[in-house]
Amino acid sequence: MNILIVGGGKPVYFLCRTFLAKGHEVTIINRDHDECIQLARRLNATIVHGDGSDPVILEEAGAHAAGAVLAVTPNDQDNLAVCQIAQLRFDTPRAVALANDPDNEEVFKKLGVSAFSTTRIITSLIEQRTLLDDVINLIPAGEGKVNITEIALTEESPVSGNALRDLALPHGCLVAVVLRNGDAVVPDGSTELRAGDHIVVITLPGNHGPALRAITGETA
Repeated sequence: MNILIVGGGKPVYFLCRTFLAKGHEVTIINRDHDECIQLARRLNATIVHGDGSDPVILEEAGAHAAGAVLAVTPNDQDNLAVCQIAQLRFDTPRAVALANDPDNEEVFKKLGVSAFSTTRIITSLIEQRTLLDDVINLIPAGEGKVNITEIALTEESPVSGNALRDLALPHGCLVAVVLRNGDAVVPDGSTELRAGDHIVVITLPGNHGPALRAITGETA
């Protein structure tokens, strides 16, 4: 796939290196002339010097043939403009913008642009790591509208020894799979949770924290 990245700095370098390692073709648009020279020396990618929010520059960089455009500049307005131009003018299948201000993430989405906030992601990871030690992993799905979490149950877990039908879980929380002794079980109301089980829980962002606290017993 052809991937077009607009931005600079170490994050762009590492993103490009990762995409190249996966076999993708990458083009970077960067305003800093000196940084463009360094990127060209270190990466087997196409480097374009210019303003990525300029439609002419985007066209010269091959936006019309890009399978994805990623805008990760420090300026949220530029990131939004890049993605809107890519979608509306060049019909790019996938355009994703960095929202440096997490409050802009929802604004971007309402304007039809996929967005992510590193601040929000890091905050969530820190909360899970520090407050909920039994959480194995957290996967956001559906552009952040759903969380899929694996939780290891212990003897101290409030849900251990209880059937699913008896659990007081928040509305919109689903125990989708129980992993036990190497087997995966799709549970029903009669399934009893045991210490040592790993359960896969699907939650909405609004009830994610309360659901995990109800399962693990951890409090903020």
